[in-house]
Amino acid sequence: MEKQKPLIALTLGDPAGVGPEIIVGAWTETVVHDWCRPVVVGHPEILRRAVKLWQTALTVAEVDSPDRAEPSPGVIPCIPCGSDDVLDVKPGTLDARAGQAAYDAVTTAVRLALDDKVDAVTTAPLHKEALHLSGHNYPGHTELLAEMCGVDDFAMMLYLGPDDRRLSLAGLAVVHVTLHMALKDVFGALTEDAILAKARLADRFMTSLMTSRPRIGVCALNPHGGEGGLFGNEEQTIIAPSVERGRREGLQLEGPLPADTLMIHARDGKFDAVVAMYHDQGHIALKLMGMHRAVNVTLGLPIVRTSVAHGTAFDIAWRRQAETGSMVEAIRVAGRLCGKR
Repeated sequence: MEKQKPLIALTLGDPAGVGPEIIVGAWTETVVHDWCRPVVVGHPEILRRAVKLWQTALTVAEVDSPDRAEPSPGVIPCIPCGSDDVLDVKPGTLDARAGQAAYDAVTTAVRLALDDKVDAVTTAPLHKEALHLSGHNYPGHTELLAEMCGVDDFAMMLYLGPDDRRLSLAGLAVVHVTLHMALKDVFGALTEDAILAKARLADRFMTSLMTSRPRIGVCALNPHGGEGGLFGNEEQTIIAPSVERGRREGLQLEGPLPADTLMIHARDGKFDAVVAMYHDQGHIALKLMGMHRAVNVTLGLPIVRTSVAHGTAFDIAWRRQAETGSMVEAIRVAGRLCGKR
């Protein structure tokens, strides 16, 4: 029975941030071991320092292959990767060595997933500037994963699972048309094809969790939906035509709708998914609904990848102040998605 649980690789993220400690904190939650067989990818000594920080009796066991991992509530199997240089990085600091360590952990875990040696990857946060300092010019996890997996049709999605509040029975997904770019570049990046592609990905994901096609709200770009062109005409020239095309394909799309009211309706269960035009339009609203339950899911990959919905939190790193809820939920969602593949 134990071997039937999905094997999930957890990457340590930036060692100067909260990644190592939230992994150890999540490991102490019994339900995690009910859901899956987790194995950590990263430098084992960093992991041991996080265990010491938590003052637990956990043992870090180094393994050279996922099939040798025997995780338990008392043992953390760790697949070592990266240079010992990272051991000199100070907590809460921006450092190229930490960026390289995070990169090494992610790429190692993704290769294991692509080779079917693990069933899913759940990532702790990396620091984008540290990643750049180490010579890897990706805007973030999402773009790196897409390149490694050789896909062009992908999206970052924030997901809140169903709870005892007013979300739909399948939870709420928010997919972003544009992601890690300057706000001034968003207008040039919005196209009918891009919007429709993200709507299709949202539809595919939520359909896997439901017995019917999901109801998807599409955000306007401008305040008040552009007010008939007074504040911009992207709603009329780009977003509305993409919605119509999606409807002809059978997608249950509604929009463009002003983002402020759309997200209220989504919170109240009217929509199962939302297509946001840019990063903060989707992130802020969803995190206000459930910051420590939100999970980042990369859509369009041939592998399952989830992540916490927060950053490295250098200001509180290595003080045992970081919330572990998002990591626990990211592991739970990864396990659930393994069963839906």
